Amino acid sequence: MRHSAILTVLILSFSLAMLGQDAGNNSKAAIEQVLRTQAEAWNRHNLDSFMTGYWKSPELTFFSGGEVASGWQAALDRYRKRYQGEGREMGTLDFSELQIETSSPDSAFVRGRWHLTMADGKTPHGLFTLIFRRFSGGWKIVHDHTSAAD
Repeated sequence: MRHSAILTVLILSFSLAMLGQDAGNNSKAAIEQVLRTQAEAWNRHNLDSFMTGYWKSPELTFFSGGEVASGWQAALDRYRKRYQGEGREMGTLDFSELQIETSSPDSAFVRGRWHLTMADGKTPHGLFTLIFRRFSGGWKIVHDHTSAAD
């Protein structure tokens, strides 16, 4: 009797660990999909669709170039000014070297590289750190810290 109880506890523990691992893998796949969808939207020059990967809240934070944009609208305005202003272009965006770590069932930390290819052959690039949170509508970026290489 005692051996079967111990065996049951071990099987249950193993099953719960596997479920947690599956949930983490599903979360990672969902987050990768958000980033893939963002890159596709960017490459269509559709900033509104690109921004659906971000939490549409005044509490969204975006750090880049020594500046802080607070809120979804401020982040969108920054992107528009920088990439759709007169004489500007969006180029073709690619994300690479993604490292996704789930810190809970509803939050994740993502590191990676961004790379743009512009029509004139220039290739701005850099690093990013994102904090994602799972909402009822899916995974959203709640904090973005992006840096450009010199």
